Amino acid sequence: MDEQLHLPGSCRLLRLPVRGDERGKLIPIEAADAGFDIERVYYIYGTPADAERGFHAHKELRQIAIAVSGTCSIELDDGREKASVTIDHPSVGLTIEPMVWHVMRDFSEDCVLLLIASAAYDEADYIRDYERFLAVAAEA
Repeated sequence: MDEQLHLPGSCRLLRLPVRGDERGKLIPIEAADAGFDIERVYYIYGTPADAERGFHAHKELRQIAIAVSGTCSIELDDGREKASVTIDHPSVGLTIEPMVWHVMRDFSEDCVLLLIASAAYDEADYIRDYERFLAVAAEA
């Protein structure tokens, strides 16, 4: 994990605590690790390698993305800076903060992308038009 990687919009890579022994590994994730109360957990799998997902930002929602299996890339854009991060280990989480446009791509065949969210699904929290996102981000 590149500790020096600069990411837009206060996004960051988290090193998750790995517990275990010869019987296997366990990674607990609690609200204290996430930095927010966890209200929703979901995962994406079976995604074709050439598929792209996301293409939105959230007004308030905070998330952590973890590739619990396989790999994928996530492009982050706060309207001023852009970065692309490949997540490829279950002990690394990527925070996706509010007002960060994100696109997920380059899914490996075995990718299972787990997302931990600070709130339940709310369509009103989404900005799905990139030009509108840029306008809102410029006002912030």
